[in-house]
Amino acid sequence: MASLTLPPAPPNPRQDAIDLHKAFKGFGCDSTAVINILTHRDSVQRGYIQQEYRNMYHEELSQRISSELSGNHKKAMLLWILDPAGRDATVLREALSGDTMDLRAATEIICSRTPSQLQIMKQTYLARFGTYLEHDIGHHTSGDHQKLLLAYVGIPRYEGPEVDPTIVTYDAKDLYKAGEKRLGTDEKTFIRIFTERSWAHIASVSSAYHHMYDRKLEKVIKSETSGNFAFALLTILRCAESPAKYFAKLLRKSMKGLGTDDKTLIRVVVTRTEIDMQYIKAEYFKKYKKPLAEAINSETSGNYRTFLLSLVGQGH
Repeated sequence: MASLTLPPAPPNPRQDAIDLHKAFKGFGCDSTAVINILTHRDSVQRGYIQQEYRNMYHEELSQRISSELSGNHKKAMLLWILDPAGRDATVLREALSGDTMDLRAATEIICSRTPSQLQIMKQTYLARFGTYLEHDIGHHTSGDHQKLLLAYVGIPRYEGPEVDPTIVTYDAKDLYKAGEKRLGTDEKTFIRIFTERSWAHIASVSSAYHHMYDRKLEKVIKSETSGNFAFALLTILRCAESPAKYFAKLLRKSMKGLGTDDKTLIRVVVTRTEIDMQYIKAEYFKKYKKPLAEAINSETSGNYRTFLLSLVGQGH
């Protein structure tokens, strides 16, 4: 469930391109006009606008945005004008390359996406960057973390709600044997179950585990594994149980304490707006007794704030 408010009549992409060009012209950019147009268009419409802009003005809209805007506002807007798979691919490519390597962000993007989202994103990654996502994962990660990510992007999992209770019980037992019951951890079992099973199945395994061994699976992962591998398992588990809760918590973390983690804030708001922002807002309000918009409002400023707030929308 997205939070995007679209105009009642389908807008004309050509007119939008003309209006954007006008907003860029002259002294200083009319950021409000740019925000108003682009935050009220869905992914397909934004694609058409970029096509029209290219045809009429012989330049990429992204290049123009790049030269007109700055800072976090620019980063967020450049990510927003892409389609969802293009966004994920871009964030991943950046997270897996060079100096800015951010394996947490890469792990979060991979482990919080559905198998069909991952399929499209892998194709986009190859088309856009001329290299396989698996190649970049292999190059920049290692050990069990690498094994888990490669299996997660490679295995087509079931996406429906049905689960087989017998297999759920077996899996809970196997995880117990692989973790708490033995000295040291059998990571292979954790990788197998977490990468081959559907989210609905993993959520059932989690509650079966709690029921059978009176311990939360999340606690077991925290005590049996560590580092990026633990982070990947926890991301899969939490998204299997509730993606909205997972992202609400992530947003809270990005805005808590001193300074704001703008990278995470931008990534989550921009990539989830067209997927499940309404649910994330509801979870945020339930858990932190404060609307998400209010938190963003007090942590950001200027056009950057205006942009994020028009994506998130008011209310909770």
